[in-house]
Amino acid sequence: MALQRHLLKRAVEGQSQYRHLWRRSSSSSSSSVSPSVCASPPELPPFNYEPKPYKGPSADEVLQKRKKYLGPSLFYYYQKPLNIVEGKMQYLFDENGKRYLDAFAGIVTVSCGHCHPEVLNAILEQSKLLQHATTIYLHHAIADFAEELASKMPGNLKVVYFVNSGTEANELAMLMARLYSGNLGMISLRNAYHGGSSGTIGLTALNTWKYSIPQGEIHHVVNPDPYRGIFGSNASCYAKDVQDHIDYGTSGKVAGFIAETIQGVGGAVELAPGYLKLVYDIVRKAGGVCIADEVQTGFGRTGSHYWGFETQGVIPDIVTMAKGIGNGLPLGAVVTTPEIANVMAQKIQFNTFGGNPVCSSGGLAVLRVLDKEKRQEHCADVGSHLIGRLRALQERHEIIGDVRGRGLMVGIELVTDRKEKIAAKAGNCSFV
Repeated sequence: MALQRHLLKRAVEGQSQYRHLWRRSSSSSSSSVSPSVCASPPELPPFNYEPKPYKGPSADEVLQKRKKYLGPSLFYYYQKPLNIVEGKMQYLFDENGKRYLDAFAGIVTVSCGHCHPEVLNAILEQSKLLQHATTIYLHHAIADFAEELASKMPGNLKVVYFVNSGTEANELAMLMARLYSGNLGMISLRNAYHGGSSGTIGLTALNTWKYSIPQGEIHHVVNPDPYRGIFGSNASCYAKDVQDHIDYGTSGKVAGFIAETIQGVGGAVELAPGYLKLVYDIVRKAGGVCIADEVQTGFGRTGSHYWGFETQGVIPDIVTMAKGIGNGLPLGAVVTTPEIANVMAQKIQFNTFGGNPVCSSGGLAVLRVLDKEKRQEHCADVGSHLIGRLRALQERHEIIGDVRGRGLMVGIELVTDRKEKIAAKAGNCSFV
């Protein structure tokens, strides 16, 4: 089980109390962590910023109010959850002014840093002029943003639809695939996450996130996981499973195929090399379109490429994106070809907040900051350093079964038996 998924499961169960170091249990590695290391955590480097004094409610008061007024499905990390009240670039501050390194980036969303001055300025200046106008009127912000975003896309991916989240983007992409192909069946990977709406729950293939509702013509194929997959890194065998599923599990025709290039919620699982190129060919021959879910892997996070799908040498028919596109704004997008976009003109396709001038101005500023500050290059440099250090730890500690990922899309998998790949779970390893 990947570290990300392991921590999340513990958090959902209300048991998470992890800090920055782990200590082996009797059933894990023969290596040990000295008590002195555990007792003396490393200090954060100096940072020239002083958070504002906090005068709001305490963490206990906020937690009680959440429990009273918000849905019980909400969860939080740590037995005593953090009350985060301010952010600046890579750091967060709690109610007492204590500083934390935000290695999770708001669930891989804060691509430019918290409260980046150029992004903030774009949002504030637009908010002073006009906070909201729908696409039934003209406004330069949405057109400027769409033009800049389209310039980042390869091939004929030139038509942009703005939405409010990755879930909405994947819903719209699935609708496009079905209308354009004339077919219903969608293919997704096991271990995938594509959203939490009633439609995208079907595409998602992790039972932690799925309710018992009708799935509707969605098929899940074997996950091409080089570490745990039944075929290792053999992309051809995984692709054959897709072909077999089309031949024996469908009418022979499908609407589309959707995949993350690196599965995020599933544990930073990178697909077997060459897999997408083989599968895209199979799906297109079956009448379907190919969708790349770039919600977590887009905008240079992989370091080596701007889009995750480029690491597999393919050009999709539809690309979905969110998270890093807005640096925390509620913003997502679907980019497709003019031919596929035309099918949406059969009826009215409209999103009240999609292309909102404030979000569009902020999103355009994000794209420019990413280029100006060479954030993709930064992801490559810092990510390679991080992966190297993690692999050095892997050599010393048997509990680290796998280190994987690209750029700053990285995961480690904890096991109690490297040969059998037995996942480290609560009870057979402990953290301090």
